[in-house]
Amino acid sequence: MKRSEINQIITEADAMMRRYGFTLPPWAYWSPDEFIARKSEASGVIAARNGWDITDYGEGRFDEMGLFLFTLRNGHLADLQHGGGMCYAEKLLISKQDQLSPMHTHVIKAEDIINRGGATLVVELYGSDADGNFDETAGGHVVCDAIPRAFKPGEKLKLAPGESVTLMPGDWHAFWGEGGDVLIGEVSTVNDDETDNIFREPIGRFATIEEDEPPKHLLVSDYATWLG
Repeated sequence: MKRSEINQIITEADAMMRRYGFTLPPWAYWSPDEFIARKSEASGVIAARNGWDITDYGEGRFDEMGLFLFTLRNGHLADLQHGGGMCYAEKLLISKQDQLSPMHTHVIKAEDIINRGGATLVVELYGSDADGNFDETAGGHVVCDAIPRAFKPGEKLKLAPGESVTLMPGDWHAFWGEGGDVLIGEVSTVNDDETDNIFREPIGRFATIEEDEPPKHLLVSDYATWLG
C-alpha cells in the first residue's frame, strides 16, 4: 500500500468514528516526530501495540480485501496466563462495503464483534475439525446479543447497528459491510495480531508500505522501524 493511501484512509476513518460519537485518545493524533520525542512516555502504548492499523493482507487490493483497525487498549498475555489482571482488549474497526476481511480464526482470543453504526455487517461462519483446522462441513455455536444459537457451515449472520456476535477460538469467520460501510467494535481477550490470526489461505496480516509521502500518524507496524 502507498503511504498516501494509508494517510487518506486514516483521515476518512477518523471522520467516520467521530460521526458515530467515538473520539480517540490524544496520543492517536501525535505526529511521527512527537511520537519519537515522547516514546518513553508512550512505552505502554508501544508495548501493547495500541494505535492505528491498516491492512490489505499483503494482497494489494485494499478496497476488495482489507480492514481498518484502531487498538484502544490491550492487556498482557502474562496476566491472561496467570488468571488475573488486564486480560482484555478493545478495538474499533471499519469494514467498507463489500470489503472482505478473509476467513480466519484465533487460538487464544475470544471476541465480541459489535455493529456500532452504519450499514449491515455480514459475518460468515464455519466450525473446526478435531484439530482446530477449517472444516467446510462443520457448524457450531455462537452467542448473538447474549443469546446462544447454533450455526450451519457457511451461514451468514447479518448484524444491524447495535447487534453483536461472540466468537470463541476455533470459530472460523470472515466479514464485510453490506449496503455501505460499517463501524465495528471489538471487545476481546488479550490480542496478539502477530501470532494469533490463523488464516484459511496463506496471506499476511500486515501491509507492505510504499513510502511515497511522510506518514500522517504511525501505524502499529511502524513502531519497530520508527521507534526502535
